[in-house]
Amino acid sequence: MADNKNYYTDIWGCQMNERDLEIIENLLDEMGASKSTSMDDADIIILITCSVREKAENKVFTKLGELAKLKEDNPNLIIGVCGCMVQQKRVLKRIKHRFPQVDLVFGTYNLHRLPELLSKIIERKDNRVMEVWDEWDELGKERLESIGLNRKDYLKSKVIISYGCNNYCSYCIVPYVRGCERSRPPENLINEIRFLADKGCKEILLLGQNVNSYGKDLPGEMTFAALLEHVIKVEGIKRIRFMTSHPKDFSNSLIKVISESEKICNHIHLPVQSGSNKILEMMRRGYKREEYLKLVEKIKNSIPDASLTTDVIVGFPGETEDDFQDTLDLVKHVEFDSAYTFIYSTRTGTEAEKFDKQVEEKIKKQRLQNLMQLQNKISLRKNKELVGKELEIMIDQKRDVKNGKTSYMGRTDTNKIVAIEEFSENILGTFQEVKIIEAKTWSLKGRVV
Repeated sequence: MADNKNYYTDIWGCQMNERDLEIIENLLDEMGASKSTSMDDADIIILITCSVREKAENKVFTKLGELAKLKEDNPNLIIGVCGCMVQQKRVLKRIKHRFPQVDLVFGTYNLHRLPELLSKIIERKDNRVMEVWDEWDELGKERLESIGLNRKDYLKSKVIISYGCNNYCSYCIVPYVRGCERSRPPENLINEIRFLADKGCKEILLLGQNVNSYGKDLPGEMTFAALLEHVIKVEGIKRIRFMTSHPKDFSNSLIKVISESEKICNHIHLPVQSGSNKILEMMRRGYKREEYLKLVEKIKNSIPDASLTTDVIVGFPGETEDDFQDTLDLVKHVEFDSAYTFIYSTRTGTEAEKFDKQVEEKIKKQRLQNLMQLQNKISLRKNKELVGKELEIMIDQKRDVKNGKTSYMGRTDTNKIVAIEEFSENILGTFQEVKIIEAKTWSLKGRVV
């Protein structure tokens, strides 16, 4: 159907989107197309979009504007847009009327339909195809289960354990574009992980908008902690990571499973979003500052070597200077290893869009700068504490080759990036004892022992 055609993909957003990208590329490969490293050489361009923040959406619209020239030079070029953005009716309408260069639009619920939709355009049965569903169908679920097995790279694999979210935080668009939470059956997940292990996978990343609520929609007593106990037993898998955890659902049983397993990595991403109880309530986060700090204390007591990372939003509507100082105080108290920090971005259709007392942009930017300065100091200090220590690193990237030696990259089980000094042997995909010799804010440098 797409024999002798080249495709190019571009992506914005989270690791769920990265997993969708793998599925899309698998489908294009099955159609006979070949991946291109350049848009200029492509016959098919697919953009996988994100709607969590306005900045990401604007980047997509800018890219579509740039692609108009390519389309003008090559009228047979097929341009497709998918992902969370197009699940919003206002965005779909804008693309339809303002970007005539776009030939194909499909959403988050019908990835499996890509071959059929693309074939209509290739065979010139339709000039433009725009198909966005509002929910799954059973055939779609089954199709995704089958096409989702293969990976481009099996060393580290992402495994989606649930789709969607039921939390409806007041600022978040995700439930509206990804739908309500749907846990995949545990037997399907274990079979997929066994398949990956047989292909040489060493590390898996279990993905969900809120992995801690996994199983609540399934019959029986299945929980995320129980799922992890099954995953641990899969032979061949050396490391297990998961993302993202919601603090309100982080159970004692989950802490116990992590603390007792050598396979589960000692890294917990625990988004706090704000240190102010007033703002947390407005955000509909479902916990108070004190409850979050108590959870952190439990984790640190049970898993002393764990690294904690977080997400923080500044400039939420109604955030005063006192509220912001509460956030800084919490960051100082917890001492996160790193933090993803963001300026609040209004999302059309969310509850927070209607809130009064929107914070001035100038104030938002200053608060973000102050927060980043504080967190960077903490991150650098914590990384410097690792200098001189020997840590087990999984080597997952090969870099430059100089004078017959290759440099590599890897990660600690606490998810810290380590650049490895040049090494003469091929150590990609292996676990190495590495002595840390230098620390930076966001990474470490080490030497194989």
